[in-house]
Amino acid sequence: MIYRKSNILLTEIIAVLFAILIFVFPFYFIFLTSFKSRVEAGRMNLALPTTLHFENFTEVISTNNFMLVRAFYNSLIITAGSIVLLVVVCSMGGYVLQRIAGKFMMRINYLILVGLMIPPAILPTIWVMKMLGIYRSLPGMILVEVALNIPFTTMLYRGYTASIPREIEEAAYIDGCNSITLFVKIIFPLLSPVTATVTILSAVGIFNDFVNPLYFLPGIQYPTVQLTLYNFMGRFASYWNLLFADVVLITIPPLLLFIFFSKKIVSGITAGAIKG
Repeated sequence: MIYRKSNILLTEIIAVLFAILIFVFPFYFIFLTSFKSRVEAGRMNLALPTTLHFENFTEVISTNNFMLVRAFYNSLIITAGSIVLLVVVCSMGGYVLQRIAGKFMMRINYLILVGLMIPPAILPTIWVMKMLGIYRSLPGMILVEVALNIPFTTMLYRGYTASIPREIEEAAYIDGCNSITLFVKIIFPLLSPVTATVTILSAVGIFNDFVNPLYFLPGIQYPTVQLTLYNFMGRFASYWNLLFADVVLITIPPLLLFIFFSKKIVSGITAGAIKG
């Protein structure tokens, strides 16, 4: 028994050290380099900076007429708009797919699953966006992010809806609720844990998205935070200290989002919901 416990403890220690190596070590390197001078940062080592260069962060913020500030605004607008649409559309879609049976709903289910497997087509999407007049615009970028996240988010809501007892709905109908009131006032509040999960996963993914804004929101009119990294990388020279300072700044919002919602993911909203 003692031998078995020691093996388990050793395995846990190795797992923690491996996690530190994979996750903590790169962030430590980035954070350390963000306070170095350009010459020290170019050496790419773990040596402590001789002087803490806090001016790296102010220079990052003021570069290109405060592009980072505008990029934060654009990224927050895209993220918030996408999350709102995803939560509204996918919560209703997941609820309907779970509660209504039939061949038609089964085909819709398969169609959503296909959306998880087939990668997005860049050129046809750009052509459609140009036809609709939303290419290189924030609303167009929001719709792209929503479309790409709908399959996974709908499956999350559909799976969680299965855990909500049908007796709650039956009791609501007996009390005189219609379908809209039932969903808005009873079902949707019970979906709070999965809504928190969707908010974290989707917000972090959308806020940190680099590829889609590069294709569907090109140019400097509506920069996003990830595209500001180009400000400090060039063909002949790169400012690694400023680049890593930029990375540190754009990491703060997702980190705060995770801290704020972490406890809500595990909260049991449906406990005691059924009338006794």
